[in-house]
Amino acid sequence: MSEVFEGYERQYCELSANLSRKCTAAVALNGEQKKQRVSEIKTGIDESEALIRKMDLEARSLQPNVKAVLLAKLREYKSDLNNLKSEVKRIVSGNLNLSARDELLESGMADALTASADQRGRLMMSTERLSKSGDRIKESRRTMLETEELGVSILQDLHSQRQSLLHANNTLHGVDDNIGKSKRILTSMARRMNKNKWIVGCIILVFVVAIILILYFKLK
Repeated sequence: MSEVFEGYERQYCELSANLSRKCTAAVALNGEQKKQRVSEIKTGIDESEALIRKMDLEARSLQPNVKAVLLAKLREYKSDLNNLKSEVKRIVSGNLNLSARDELLESGMADALTASADQRGRLMMSTERLSKSGDRIKESRRTMLETEELGVSILQDLHSQRQSLLHANNTLHGVDDNIGKSKRILTSMARRMNKNKWIVGCIILVFVVAIILILYFKLK
């Protein structure tokens, strides 16, 4: 629901109710007072038409589902305004005598005003329902924004945890490289130790053979 449309709508409903009261009062007036009151009513009708045009432009700029509802309300407002124009024409015609005027006040005028009042009542109820719907939409939008903010916060936390995991992974790769280097060094040392063992064993074997030969030749 558009807040701009709601503002125009409130202005129109207040203005329409005021014009209806002025029409009722103008029927019982005569002379300059009647002309002045009719002039005020016509000015109010012009203002009402301007508000309806503004509401029409605003409604047509909204989404299709909202626009359809608002345009239906506008048709009722236009019908209500046409009734006011008809009342003004009957007042301006001046062809009504006192008894006809009284009859108009008692019957036709009362019926028209009653119909207009009922119509405005229905419109006000529709406006109230749409206002409540707008409040629910605003509440849903606020909840959506809070959910979006929570989602952004969670994404930021996940990003921070991802950076920590990447850092830990890089550290583990460094430790793994160091372990690999240490393993290669230990393997090389083990090979050297084995080589030295063979060399020492060969030397010992040579000494043993030499001692045996020396003892052999001495004993012989």
